[in-house]
Amino acid sequence: MLPLFLLTSAAVAAPASAPLTADDLVRLERVTDPQVSPDGRSVAFVIRETDMEANRGRTDIWLVDLTQKNATPRRLTQNDANDSSPRWAPDSRTIYFLSTRSGQSQVWRLSLAGGEASRVTDYPLDIGSLKVSPDGNRIAVSMEVLPECGDLRCTHDTLAARQKYKATGRVYDRLFIRQWDTWYDGSRSHLFVARINADGKADSPVDLTKSLDADVPSKPFGGDEEYDFSPDSTQLVFSARISGHSEPWSTNYDLYEVPVDHAAEPKNLTANNPAWDTQPVFLKNGDLAYLAMDRPGFEADRFHVMLRDAKTGTNKPLTASWDRSVQHLHASGDGRKLLATADDIGQTALFSIDIPSGTPRKLVGTGHVSDFSAGKDAIVFNWENIGAPPDLFSILAGSSGTPHRLTQVNETLLGRRKLSEFEQFSFQGANQETVYGYVVKPYGFEPGRKFPIAFVVHGGPQSSFQNFWTYRWNAEAFAGGGYAVVMIDFHGSTGYGQKFTDAISRDWGGKPLVDLQKGLEAALARYPWLDGERACALGGSYGGYMMNWIEGAWPDRFRCIVNHDGIFDNRMMYYSTEQLWFNEWENGGPQYENPQGHEQFNPVNNVSKWKTPMLVIHGEQDFRIPYDQGIATFTALQRRGIESRLIIFPHENHWVLQPADSVQWYQNVLGWLDQHLKK
Repeated sequence: MLPLFLLTSAAVAAPASAPLTADDLVRLERVTDPQVSPDGRSVAFVIRETDMEANRGRTDIWLVDLTQKNATPRRLTQNDANDSSPRWAPDSRTIYFLSTRSGQSQVWRLSLAGGEASRVTDYPLDIGSLKVSPDGNRIAVSMEVLPECGDLRCTHDTLAARQKYKATGRVYDRLFIRQWDTWYDGSRSHLFVARINADGKADSPVDLTKSLDADVPSKPFGGDEEYDFSPDSTQLVFSARISGHSEPWSTNYDLYEVPVDHAAEPKNLTANNPAWDTQPVFLKNGDLAYLAMDRPGFEADRFHVMLRDAKTGTNKPLTASWDRSVQHLHASGDGRKLLATADDIGQTALFSIDIPSGTPRKLVGTGHVSDFSAGKDAIVFNWENIGAPPDLFSILAGSSGTPHRLTQVNETLLGRRKLSEFEQFSFQGANQETVYGYVVKPYGFEPGRKFPIAFVVHGGPQSSFQNFWTYRWNAEAFAGGGYAVVMIDFHGSTGYGQKFTDAISRDWGGKPLVDLQKGLEAALARYPWLDGERACALGGSYGGYMMNWIEGAWPDRFRCIVNHDGIFDNRMMYYSTEQLWFNEWENGGPQYENPQGHEQFNPVNNVSKWKTPMLVIHGEQDFRIPYDQGIATFTALQRRGIESRLIIFPHENHWVLQPADSVQWYQNVLGWLDQHLKK
C-alpha cells in the first residue's frame, strides 16, 4: 500500500470542516503553462479564474521571482480578455503572449521593466499558438487559413462572406467532415514565421506549410510543442500528417524541416516511420530529439524517444528499452539532457534522460506532473494529486530532492474546506496479474461506520487515474457528497507497461470487466468501512461504454449507474464517429471487414438483460461519441421500463466545460447517487 497524502492543499491550509462542493470546484483557480526565463531568474505562468456571471473562464499571466526563497506571485496582466501562452524573449526581460484584448487572438509583448503591453501582430485571423526564436528575431505562429487563398485577408473575407449566405448547406467530398466539436469549413492550420522589427512589430508572416495538405499544429489539441526552432534560429521542425483521403484512419505524423525564410520546401525527416512522430526538441549541439510510435493506426502505442544526429542525419532510438510512454518532452536548461513526463504505476512522474545511454532517472515520482519548464538552475513544474489541485513547485536541475512550493493559488478557498484522504492499493486482477486502484475516504469519515460507494471507471480507455486532480469526475467532489470513491486502473490503463496497455484492444468487455469486479471485491475486503450493499457505478467515454456493458454483463451488482457520453452500439459508433483509426484498431479493422470484432463486446446485444437504474448524460456537440448513442441508451432503458433519466447539454462536447453546466452536472449526478444510495 502506498500512502499519498503528501503536499495536499489541505495540509497547508488552516483547519476546516466544510466539504468541497461542485460550486467550489468550478471556482478554483487553475495554474498552467509554466515558462522559466532563459536566465533562470523568473517563471511566467497562466492562472485561469472563473467568471460565474459570464459563465466562462478568464486567463491572466503571472510571474514568480525564482531568486527569492518565498517570493509572492505577481500578476503581469489583468484584462477582461484572455491573456495566455507566455513565451520569453532571449533577453529574459520581455514576454510575448497571446491575447484576445483586441477582439482577436494576437501576439502582444510586455517588458518587465514596466509599461503597458504592446501589440506585436495585427493579422486578420486569430493566432492559435506561438513560439519565439532563440535569437529573438522571429516568432512562429499558427493560423487557420483557406489553402486556396493567396493571403490572410482572402481567408478572412471569404469566411465572412459565407456568413451572409442564405443557403446553409455544407458540401463535402471526403472525410473529415467534422472533428471533436467542429464542422470542417475547408480551413487548415498553417505554420507561419514573421520577423520582429526594431519597433517590436511583426512583419507580414511567411506561410511555411502552404505546400502541405496538413494541419500544423494538429487538430484539435495540438500546440507549440509540435514545432521547434533550431538553436541557430535558421530552421523550423514540425510534426504533420498529410491529409488526403486516408486522414480519418491514419496516425502517420512525420517530422518536417523547413528554412525560416522558406528558401526551400519542407523536407520529411521521418518518412521511414509509418506511425506517429511528434514533439521535436532541439538540443544545444543541434541534435534533434522527438517522440515516435512504432505501430501505424494505434494512437495508444508507446511514445519512445528518438534522436536525430545533426551531422549524419540518422535517426536512432534512445529509450527503446524503457517500457513507459512519454507524454511531454523538453530539453534541460543547459540543452544537454532531456526531461520527460510519463505515467508510472498510477502516477505521472518527471524523469531526466541521459543522452548517451538513454537511461531515465526519476526526479518527481508521486502525484501528477502535468507540465514543466527547465531553467539553468531549476525545473519548475505543475504538480497535483487526487487531493490537491495544481500548483507550481521547483526542484534543483538534475535533483530528486524535496520540491519547493512556489504558489498556493487556492489557499483561501481550500483553507475553509476539508479534503479527504486517499491511498493506492493493489490486487490480483485478470490473468492473476497485479492491478492497481485508488480509494478515497468520504467526508465525515468515522471508524466503525460504513459508507456508500461511488465506483468510478475511467475513459480512454488507454489512460489512467494517474493520481491527479481533475475537474471532471473529481474524487474529492464525490467524497464531499459523503461517498467513498473506488477507482481501478484496469487492463488497458497506461503507466504499467505497454503490454498491460495493449491488453484491452479487442477485449473491451473481457479483462477490464474482470479487473473491475475483482478490484471492487478487493477494496471491500481491504477497507471494512466500504458498504458493498450501497454502490453505484459511474463512467464517461469508455467508462460510459463500460456502464452499458455492466448493465448486461454485471446487472445485479449496483443500485444505480451514471453513463456520460457512452457507446451504446459499436456498429453505429464506427460509422458516425470522426477518428476511424481508433475503432479500427480497437475492434480489429473496419466494421464491414470484421463485423464480429465490433459485435463481440457490443452493449446493444445485451439490452434484454438490463435492469439497473441509469442516469444518461450526453453533449450535443460531441462528435467523438455522437449524442445519438446517449439517446439510444435512454430509449432502451425507457422501452424496458427501467428507471432512467436523460440530460442533454446542447453546447457541450465530449467534456462539460462551461461553469454553470459543470455545476448542474455534479448536482444531478450526486442527486442520482443520493436518490439510490441514501434514501
